[in-house]
Order: sequence, then structure tokens, then C-alpha cells
Amino acid sequence: MLTQIQNYAPAAAADWRSIGSETRDGLENSLLLARTPFGVQRVAEMFRPEHGENLAAILFVHWYEPESPTSNRHQFEHEAKILAQAGAMCLLVETLWSDMDFFLKRTQADDARNSIQEAVNLRRALDFLLQQNGVDKQRVAYVGHDFGGMYGVLMGSVDKRPTHYVVMAATPRFPDWYLYFPKLEGAARAEFISQMQELDPITHIAELAPAPILFQFATQDRHVPRERAQEFFDTAREPKELKWYDAGHGLNEHATQDRMAWLRENLKLKKD
Repeated sequence: MLTQIQNYAPAAAADWRSIGSETRDGLENSLLLARTPFGVQRVAEMFRPEHGENLAAILFVHWYEPESPTSNRHQFEHEAKILAQAGAMCLLVETLWSDMDFFLKRTQADDARNSIQEAVNLRRALDFLLQQNGVDKQRVAYVGHDFGGMYGVLMGSVDKRPTHYVVMAATPRFPDWYLYFPKLEGAARAEFISQMQELDPITHIAELAPAPILFQFATQDRHVPRERAQEFFDTAREPKELKWYDAGHGLNEHATQDRMAWLRENLKLKKD
């Protein structure tokens, strides 16, 4: 299955088009429409300084929480604006789970195929981001929360362009969540777990090295028990850092500030 992610069709300029832009307070904001190889179009948003070269690149990929208004590309908008002002080009993308009902619509029969397609879509988003004028390809960060973090690890197993990762409240194995519904039992459950093992983030997290990874987990996260989080971190290679927060699955403002400070430091962005 990884071969399909490795041998993907890179994004061409024609696959992305601007559907609107504005410049305000020295910051350029572009709304984009991306065509995927799978017959779907996705909206994305990019922030960059109005004037500037030698910009770090950051790809932000949101979480899935159907009861939250931030379960979409807007989750990281505030951070992206601030980091763009500090010297980064930031791309925020829609995903399969931008659809609030995606989890109920899917089945386990879909999950492996969908996972491969999402990893390909993230590679193509990275293509577009790194094709922009003024980007420093030696300073590239991937920031993902929940599914966003998990699929970033899967993508990074075959794509070595990201130089830094932030993985937020992600579980190490896809069946941890994809077996919430439908639950499956017996042989069917065991078969699904075996089928997804090749794609599971914990299978690939060590392959991200030598890119530094910041892991952010919450002590009150009912979706990612502490032992799973610790196993995920322990399986990664150095350089790595683990931070815990007194919060639920959505993390908190302390995590946001830590994440932004880590990105500023590691990507050599302007200080506050």
C-alpha cells in the first residue's frame, strides 16, 4: 500500500487555483481550490508576508471533532497569521474529515483506501507549498492535530521534505479510532487491525528521523490514553520532545503557545 503513496502524481500548477486574495496589515491571504487525483476538489488557505524572501514553510492539518467549529482548515488560522508575520508561508488544507459526517459515512472497507488517498493529497499540498516563490526548502514544518497528526506521520514515512513535525493528540494506530464505529467483532476485527498495520503511524514514526518532533498530549484525553501516547513517543527516534497538558483532546492555550514558540525557534522565525 505504501507504494501507492510513494508513486503518487505530483501536483502541477494547474491543480491549484486562486479563488480570492486580499492583503491587509502586511499579510497576504489567499483562498485556493485544489484538484485532487481522486475526483474531489478541496479548499485551502495560505498566509504569507506581503514582502519577504527566505520564508519557512508550514503545512497545517486540522483535527476531527464534529462538535467543534474548528474541525476544519480554520483551526490553525490564528497561528498561521502570527507565524506568517514572523517569516513563514503557511498553508491550511481541507481533508476527508473536514466533512462533519465523514466518520458515520465511512466503513472499514473504505479506511485503507481513504488513508492512502489522504497521504497522497498531503504530499500534493506540500508540492504546492514548496513551489511558491521565496520558500526556503530547508525549513519545512508539518503541524497536525488528531487525524492530521496521524496522516502526517504516514506521509512522512515516504516524503522526507518536512524538516520538523508537531504531532498533537494523535493515537498510534488507526484502528484505535476506526473501530469506534462500526466496532466489528472476532475475526473481522482482527482482520481489520492486521490490514491497517502497514499504515499505522506507530509503524512509521521512527522513519521521520532525523526531523525533530514535538509531541503534544493531554492528561484528560479520552481518545488517547496516556499509555498509548507514551508508546507513540517512545517509538519515535531522537530528536524528540514530549509535552503534557492539563486538558482534553482539544489541548489548550498553553499548548498553542508552546507550539508556536517551538516553531519560531526551530524554523528560525522572528521572535515576538
